[in-house]
Amino acid sequence: MTALPDWMRPPRSEGWFAEDLDRLPEAPRHTELIDGALVFMLSPQRSWHGRLVTSLTTALMATTPADFEIEREMTIRLDERNRPEPDLLVTTAAYDPDRTWYAPEMVQLVIEVVSPESAPRDRTVKLRKYAEAGIPHYWCIEDEDGAPVVHVYELDEPTGVYAPAGIFRGTLERPVPFEISLDLDRLVPPRSV
Repeated sequence: MTALPDWMRPPRSEGWFAEDLDRLPEAPRHTELIDGALVFMLSPQRSWHGRLVTSLTTALMATTPADFEIEREMTIRLDERNRPEPDLLVTTAAYDPDRTWYAPEMVQLVIEVVSPESAPRDRTVKLRKYAEAGIPHYWCIEDEDGAPVVHVYELDEPTGVYAPAGIFRGTLERPVPFEISLDLDRLVPPRSV
């Protein structure tokens, strides 16, 4: 067994903090911080996941109003011990080429495309953490026989938790955070037989 590289050792006994991610150039791409622990995406990304994220980015950018921005694979600093990296986010913050993270109050919608490796985090941990941070909208996209299925959640202000707002197959139409109409079946090519 090889020794752990020095950069992987937490800088303090309490573990990692959100600002530490900006000081870890050796860390693999897509490193997240969840409850003070570094989370690495170690499994290879599936083609379905990559194509869906790219197509969804393009589709949303084509219809996004001027006061919103679409960002891909940028972390959200939920608090000092949590900095997850969603696949996509919709923000009201102006573009800043030097930005490395967003604050929750800047984010209107978080989109996670579920992969086998990220499923428990996307379906439960991130669902709870994004709601606790006050992010108004969350989409969790699943692969259903090669077709995207979008589970949509809205923040229930009085309770501070997400309420299911629908499961969408084929098409998705939502009035929030802006008018969104998507042909889900066109986001990824059908599976070859």
